[in-house]
Amino acid sequence: MSEPSHSQELTLPAKRSPNKYVYRGIVFTGLAARGLFRVPVIPSGLENLPTGEQIRGLDRKVVPGKGAVVAITHFGYLDFAFAELLIWRKLKVHMRFLVTKKAAKKPFVKAVCDWCEHVVVDRADGAAAYAESVEKLRGGDYLAVLPEAGVSRSFSVRELKTGAVRMAAEAGVPIIPISIWGAHRMKTRGHGLSLSSVWKTPVRMHVGEMIRVDENPDVAAETLRLQEELQAGIDHCIDTYPVTPSPGAWWMPRSRGGSAMGVEEQRVLDAADREKYKITG
Repeated sequence: MSEPSHSQELTLPAKRSPNKYVYRGIVFTGLAARGLFRVPVIPSGLENLPTGEQIRGLDRKVVPGKGAVVAITHFGYLDFAFAELLIWRKLKVHMRFLVTKKAAKKPFVKAVCDWCEHVVVDRADGAAAYAESVEKLRGGDYLAVLPEAGVSRSFSVRELKTGAVRMAAEAGVPIIPISIWGAHRMKTRGHGLSLSSVWKTPVRMHVGEMIRVDENPDVAAETLRLQEELQAGIDHCIDTYPVTPSPGAWWMPRSRGGSAMGVEEQRVLDAADREKYKITG
């Protein structure tokens, strides 16, 4: 059998055209799953969401200059889904997500990224994804960012990457902090998805006050401000969560009497993860 020619090796699948109905179908599937498993979702801080969006039926009009960075805590693998359901139900926004290059290597995930206009990011070199993200924000999109850059094993908000602040400053848009508590009980590192983990498991969400940054901000200070806002939201969610954890519960941080991983141990494992990202993308 002859080897493929050089031109054949470089042939890539054509990029699929955006399709809002695919996105909407994914949202409706999520809403149906929430109902099927009777998951209580308890939001607060909704008054902090943007106002003045142009919504007609199930469509939000995307207007240049009306975009936002949506910064979401990341304790479990389903946090992003609950954030999207909240934003869609209130504003009919189709948020664009940053999807890792590793995940996008899967054909189905790549197709969804194309249809839903998500941004594929190489964690070893994020310059191209950063530029694409700023362009989308300027065009009026909401961009979902998980600024912890990985699942927090301690169930406390880790030191954030600076990308959320830098993108918001460059695009001239606000940051919407969303803290999510409870979704990690369904699926997170070391704890897989199961019927018992999902069934009637409450998810508590808090939308913090919008953060507006200057064109030339103190990036470190503003990133710390965002981290503190997200942690304050988590603390509020824990204080008002409708389930009382047992002593030493695995899903509670140590500062709250749980048995989650300690912060120092987490830092060591996070550093090892960053080395892996240089290979996997």
